[in-house]
Amino acid sequence: MIVLEDILRDRGSRYAAAAGLVRSKAEIDAFLAELRRRRKFDKATHHSWAALLSDGGPLKNDDGEAGAGAVILKMLEREAVPDRIVVVTRWYGGVHLGGDRFAHIVTCTRAALAALRA
Repeated sequence: MIVLEDILRDRGSRYAAAAGLVRSKAEIDAFLAELRRRRKFDKATHHSWAALLSDGGPLKNDDGEAGAGAVILKMLEREAVPDRIVVVTRWYGGVHLGGDRFAHIVTCTRAALAALRA
């Protein structure tokens, strides 16, 4: 599991990303559970994620951040990285970010994908 903490901050919200290898829905669940075992991540507002499974196709979850999973999934599909998950975590800072939140999700996903390639 690759975890990139404190990638960016905007108006009180903080963002992080995590990425790793998954081959099934059970492994996705285990990945998310492991991430949430980290005290800091357990207190996050949203854990939006997407994964491309060789045998299960694309999966995504917005976790309350409408549209976030679709943005992450589109980037995974564009990169053609099978059996990988990217999770973008947000700690809500009290101010709605509007469309800027999508730019932040893209930034975090790019960082996670770069870390996977490294």
